[in-house]
Amino acid sequence: MIVGIDLAGVESRPTGFCVLHGMYAATCLLHTDREIVERTIGVNPRAVAIDAPLALPKGRMSLEERSNIHLRQCDKELMKMRIKLFPITLGSMRKLTERGIGLRKSLEKRGFKVIETYPGAAQDILKIPRKKEGLEKLRERLEKLGVKKLDDSMTGDELDAVTCALVGKMYVEGKYIAIGDPKEILMILPKNHRSINNVTKKE
Repeated sequence: MIVGIDLAGVESRPTGFCVLHGMYAATCLLHTDREIVERTIGVNPRAVAIDAPLALPKGRMSLEERSNIHLRQCDKELMKMRIKLFPITLGSMRKLTERGIGLRKSLEKRGFKVIETYPGAAQDILKIPRKKEGLEKLRERLEKLGVKKLDDSMTGDELDAVTCALVGKMYVEGKYIAIGDPKEILMILPKNHRSINNVTKKE
């Protein structure tokens, strides 16, 4: 079992939640941190992959302090890969970062392995469309990668959660790359765009 979470910045907005059992996906929309934690405990996954910043940049103690430090090493490496992102100190990203860090601490305290990922980057690497290009296209390409039990009622948040869970599966199986500075956090992404079953194991 792997859990993928497309976390919203605030509890009033829906968070996509996916449980991946083998390659069978079950999704739902949740709102509160309590719901997310309780659902995760009920699943008892091997890993939880979250789409949200889960750590601050090195040298920055909080989001409130005035600082010229806005990017983590993993963010800089994404930029080198020409993958667009929003700095974690920008506008609504602040709330998402605060919530992500809090959720990570809450889940790790309960013994879960939590990783940060970015479904947009994962989709680019896997050569599948992002949700802005159409949910049907994203769903169909996830199905071509082997994900089962997807349907056309799933929202973009749920499909991004599926993508997170897929990255979590690849992480558990050693089929991933880790970018960034471990003193901050490593972002976990697919190793390359080959089929899931043929990806070379990370050394």
